[in-house]
Amino acid sequence: LKLLKNMNNKITIALAGNPNCGKTTIFNYLTGSRQHVGNYSGVTVEKKEGLRKFREYNLVIVDLPGTYSLTAYSLEEVAARNYIVDEQPDVVIDIVDASNLERNLYLACQLMELGRPVIIALNMADVADTYGIKLNVSMLEAEMGVKLVRTIGSRKQGLEELLQAAVEAAKERTGLREFKIDYGKIIEEEIKKLVTRLEMLYCDPKYSKRWLALKLLENDSEIIRYINKLDFSDTVMEAVYEARSRIIKDLGDDPELIIADRRYQFVGDLYRKILLTEPKNQLTLSDKIDKVLTNRILAIPIFLTLMWSVFNLIFTIGAYPRECIIKGMKFLTSWLSEIMPVGELKLLIIDGIIGGVGNVISFLPSILLLFLVIALLEDSGYMARAAFIMDRIMQKAGLHGKSFIPLLLGFGCSVPAIMGARSLENPRDRIVTILVTPFMSCSAKIPIYTVLIGAFFSEQYAGSILFSLYLLGILLAVITARLFRSFLFKGDTEPFVMEMPPYRLPTATSICRHMWGRSVLYLQKAGTLILAMSILVWFATNYPANVQYSKDYNSLMVNIDRERASLEDGQSSELINEKKDELLRLKAGEKLAQSYAGQVGKAVEPLFKPVGFNWKIDVGLIAGISGKELLVSTLGTIYNMGETNKKVVELRGILSSDPDFNPLVAYSVMIFVLVYVPCIATLATIKRETGSWKWVFFNFCYSTCLAWLLSFAVYQGGLMLGIGRLIQ
Repeated sequence: LKLLKNMNNKITIALAGNPNCGKTTIFNYLTGSRQHVGNYSGVTVEKKEGLRKFREYNLVIVDLPGTYSLTAYSLEEVAARNYIVDEQPDVVIDIVDASNLERNLYLACQLMELGRPVIIALNMADVADTYGIKLNVSMLEAEMGVKLVRTIGSRKQGLEELLQAAVEAAKERTGLREFKIDYGKIIEEEIKKLVTRLEMLYCDPKYSKRWLALKLLENDSEIIRYINKLDFSDTVMEAVYEARSRIIKDLGDDPELIIADRRYQFVGDLYRKILLTEPKNQLTLSDKIDKVLTNRILAIPIFLTLMWSVFNLIFTIGAYPRECIIKGMKFLTSWLSEIMPVGELKLLIIDGIIGGVGNVISFLPSILLLFLVIALLEDSGYMARAAFIMDRIMQKAGLHGKSFIPLLLGFGCSVPAIMGARSLENPRDRIVTILVTPFMSCSAKIPIYTVLIGAFFSEQYAGSILFSLYLLGILLAVITARLFRSFLFKGDTEPFVMEMPPYRLPTATSICRHMWGRSVLYLQKAGTLILAMSILVWFATNYPANVQYSKDYNSLMVNIDRERASLEDGQSSELINEKKDELLRLKAGEKLAQSYAGQVGKAVEPLFKPVGFNWKIDVGLIAGISGKELLVSTLGTIYNMGETNKKVVELRGILSSDPDFNPLVAYSVMIFVLVYVPCIATLATIKRETGSWKWVFFNFCYSTCLAWLLSFAVYQGGLMLGIGRLIQ
């Protein structure tokens, strides 16, 4: 990417547009797999860059965040605007939804006011045709002074023409382009005065003077901060204050509202001028589906039923490929056991790496199924409906309805889910959403749930147990959010306004790309962090090598071998083998208890004894702070220590035979994992998004304490009710 950026004939293209306009689809088709994901400089908003060789040009295509405007209300708006102004791409392609053109033109006008070369992609033209919308494209081009290209991104139609138009616009540009909307005599006079003042004091060419004057009149916080850093800020801000005061006096309203109203008026007049045929006044397929899926009475039951079905699907279907992976690991382990010489390296590879990392990798099919579901929800348009459906509950919790989207994304991974809270304009809503998002059962928790549910609950109840954990996470998020808004973040919640995109049939390419990207990240995590931690856990469970045993196990082994030599009965010999295996287990157990891991687990065991955890679980929970999957790999490493044949065996079978484990303990562990401190990557994201270590420390403490209290209530309550062992 860096190499191509420095090549000749390079053209940088920025893709802008409203949410749900098809921008990401076009970006994916234009760049394919040649994409790089990062953050905009100084702003924690994800950006995607891709490469495309087009004729003799090397194109660097940047996917800007989807936004409805370029004001300074959200991080996405600031990031998109700052990139265009600061990085100065050669051309901006504004992708608009042709079936909702009037709404999309508002952003187009703001982009053109920035002064950069702009091309408009009239996307979803087929949807507009379906609605019966006919537009005078040539008149729109003339009125706005830009090139328009008709595209259907989902079918790859018009994309070559779009790139050709972008290249031509980039080649022909000469300085900043000026696009003017008439904001009325009074405001135009004040803009002219401010432009004159700025021309006398300010010479930075990256900003259009008219655009700066307009933003200052709109009281744009980002631009005001920028001006305040300059030497002449007092003179300019005094002139701005006087101008705003005169506008308020003459027009009786805030300049920001008047300017926005005039811009909307311009867009409305322009749209009516170019509209040749009114859209058909009939119910669309999306409207008909919404009559059922967003019905006031049926919506929530349908949503919960859908989620319950999804979790049953993940548990049942995901089990088949998982069994194949486990068989493959067993075969690999047997093969390595035969060819490798006895020694520490053999134990490290078989017990540490395969026993730890292998257990985590075996859950990749279940996680892929989860990402498949999330991709289907996003691409089909149901994700927005889910936010609308849950708005009533979110409002009672003191949250914005849009908070439910990060919570849903949390089922995949808490890191992008917390980053998704940037779409919330109210800072209180944003921080509360960030603090409760880790309660969602992310994909890293699925291996833990799958192992424990499979070990202690029958297949008949497995899906319901899994669903109860997901539902509990949502309920905890709602309850804690209500408490936070009542005591820590007092204030009114923002009204819920959200666009409902039309239902669309997800494309196989988009779904596969989504699943592939997530699976690669999961495997990278397994091959780096989990591998490193598995090796560390193996070392901690095997050292110190010299420990004091309570018995002379070597002598006892010799006696058993002598006893076997004197026997001829095959049945008696089998009993002797069982005695030897039991002796080996006792020896391995004593060594494990005296290892570094055992010492740590024993030290914290008194804290977790009231919730039913033994020291082995405690070690796993400590390792799980690095990544929740590490609980499985840690238990796999610890329990393989007790296996006499040194093979990777299915962890569920080992746990179910452990006398310290039962269904009540298993459910208590799953609740603790659901609630306690999120992984290190999530904590780092919380720090980055909130800008304060205070909220990281707060999240660490309150979530862990709450996890202990809930697990204590479940375990002790179960014991009081006599639920020592649930029905298997």
